[in-house]
Amino acid sequence: MPNLTRRLFGALVLAATAIAATASHAAESLQEYKIGFQKTSLPVIAQQQKVIEKVLEPKGIKVKWVEFTAGPPLVEALNVGSINVGWVGDAPPIFGQSAGSAIVYVAALPSNGKGEAIFVKPASPIQSLADLKGKKVGVGKGTSAHNLLVAALEKAHVSYDEITPVYLSPADAAAAFASDKIDAWAVWDPFFAIAETRYQPRILARSSEVLDVNTYFLANRDFAAAHPDVVTTTVAALKEAAAWAEANKDKVAAALHEVTGVPLEAQTIAANRSVFGIFPITPEIIAHQQETADRFFKLKLIPKAIKISDAVWAAPGN
Repeated sequence: MPNLTRRLFGALVLAATAIAATASHAAESLQEYKIGFQKTSLPVIAQQQKVIEKVLEPKGIKVKWVEFTAGPPLVEALNVGSINVGWVGDAPPIFGQSAGSAIVYVAALPSNGKGEAIFVKPASPIQSLADLKGKKVGVGKGTSAHNLLVAALEKAHVSYDEITPVYLSPADAAAAFASDKIDAWAVWDPFFAIAETRYQPRILARSSEVLDVNTYFLANRDFAAAHPDVVTTTVAALKEAAAWAEANKDKVAAALHEVTGVPLEAQTIAANRSVFGIFPITPEIIAHQQETADRFFKLKLIPKAIKISDAVWAAPGN
C-alpha cells in the first residue's frame, strides 16, 4: 500500500474512532430530555402518566416538557435544538424541511380526522366551501389546518387565491372569529371543540372528509443520531400511553380538562372523536405526505420542492 494511501486510511480510521467516541460520550452525558408538545391528545396523556419519565429517569435522564401553541414554532425549536423531540400535524414538518430544518420523522400518529375543520357561525350566509370566495379565513400558516384549507378548496374547485387567508395563531383566530373579523376559521381540537360548544357552527369540511394524512412524532436530526436508544425507548412508552387512551376515552377527557383547563364538555367532544396510536412511517404514509408537500409547492407556499423520504429517520437495526 503506497504511503499516501496508508496515511489516508489511517486518518479515516482515526476520524471514525473520534466520531464514535463523541457519539458515545454524548449518549452517556444526556441529562435533560426536552419534549415539545401542544396541550392536546396523546402528549397530555403521556405527560400525565409519566410513561417516558418512568423509563428514562432511572437512567439519570430528566424529562422536561415544553409547551407550544402550534406546530410551526415547535418545528423551529427542533431545528435549533432547543427541544429534542415533539409532536406536530402534517404540514409543519413540510414547511420545516423545505426551509432546511434539521428534523426527522420518527413515527406516525392517527390524523386529527374529525377533530379538525373549517367552519362558520350558524348565522353566516356562507353555506359551502364555494361561498368562501372573496372571504377571510383564519388559519395558522404552515399548520395541519392550513393543509385542510388548501386541500378542501382544491376539492371544491376554488382557487386558493380566491379567498383571503388570515394567518393567525389559534388564540388570535378565536378572538377574530368571536368579533367577526374573519368569516370562517380552520382549526383543530380543542379549539374546534370549544367553538362547537360556544357557537354550534356550520361545518364546511372536516379533515376526515378531505385528507388521508397523519400527525407525527419528530426529532432533531442530530439528537436522533446521537441518542437513538432514547428515541426508540420514547416511542415504546408512547405505545403504552396510546393503548390506555384508546381504551379509556372518558378518562382521557378528564385528564385533558385537568391539564389544559379547557371545559370538560369541549374536552369530552375532542376525546370521543380522537384515535390514539403510534406506528412506524410506512411507504404509504410517506406517499400521502409527499402529496401534501407537492400541493404546497405548487401553490408556492413553500420555497422549494422536497422529498419526504429524505427526512425519515432510520432507527438502528432497520
